[in-house]
Amino acid sequence: MAEGAKGDQPAAAGKPSISKSQELVYELKIGDIMTRDPIVVGPDCRMSELKEILRVKRISGVPVVEAGRLVGIISIEDLILALERGLTGARVGEHMTRQVQVVYADESVIQAVTKFARFGYGRLPVVDRAGHMVGIVTQGDVVRGLLRQLDVQWQEEEIHRYRASHIFEDIESDQTGLVLRYRVAARDFVRGGEASSKLKRALERLGAPPPVVRRVAVAAYEAETNLIIHTDSGGELIAEVQPDRIRVVALDTGPGIADIDRAMQPGFSTAPDWIRELGFGAGMGLNNIRACADEMSIESQLGTGTRLEVIFHLAMERKKEAA
Repeated sequence: MAEGAKGDQPAAAGKPSISKSQELVYELKIGDIMTRDPIVVGPDCRMSELKEILRVKRISGVPVVEAGRLVGIISIEDLILALERGLTGARVGEHMTRQVQVVYADESVIQAVTKFARFGYGRLPVVDRAGHMVGIVTQGDVVRGLLRQLDVQWQEEEIHRYRASHIFEDIESDQTGLVLRYRVAARDFVRGGEASSKLKRALERLGAPPPVVRRVAVAAYEAETNLIIHTDSGGELIAEVQPDRIRVVALDTGPGIADIDRAMQPGFSTAPDWIRELGFGAGMGLNNIRACADEMSIESQLGTGTRLEVIFHLAMERKKEAA
């Protein structure tokens, strides 16, 4: 697509039904739900010692850590192969898998869920950005973490339900709107998701229909992630709330999108290798946004920046609530 391209993307006819738990996997951080101080072994551990550890702890594998850094992983399958060859005295470091799929403590839980589904693993080592082992996350951790957060959020929202939910009824004007602005810093992965989380809480307290709030939260998270990854100076997430609709705009002065049609293809990403190594830039962001929104448009100019606008209509959801 030529420089200065503009793309209007029609939304899908049927909007996805996003559950509260699906919404939370974008909001929760892996560090909030992971198991800390997991069982680990060093590369000099003997296979006979590993056999006893796995038997006593009733686990099927352990991370291999040296000087606090994750260097590999050893599974019960690796142990069996070694024992069949009579290598009970061999060291773990000789049989471990060195190329390990990991997740980062400051990533959202969606990163862990995605890797569980993609690779079929039941657990993943959790590291910090320096490569130090800080925990392990299992599918069970995800479920328990979601249940805890659902309970916490229910109690918090019961406390915080106040007259903000009637703001549009109480203000007399021909057209009432509320504008919420959130600054998003480039490369700030630690605080990634904060803007979309704040927007979600604001919409909940304003009384927006929960199904719409969930769609807005997912779309806003994806847009925020794009600002973090693809820009050098960050950008801004702006939400305009009106009685009949919510409009979310993501603005940046980044490099721009050279080919919007290609960028909309599943799996396409312009994220550099170092971003991909951090677990970001999977190429599903714009598609997820389009799937959640009722309307979506992108304007982008190379060397100038990108303007993404998504609109969510409230009338239909309000009719469903009233029915």
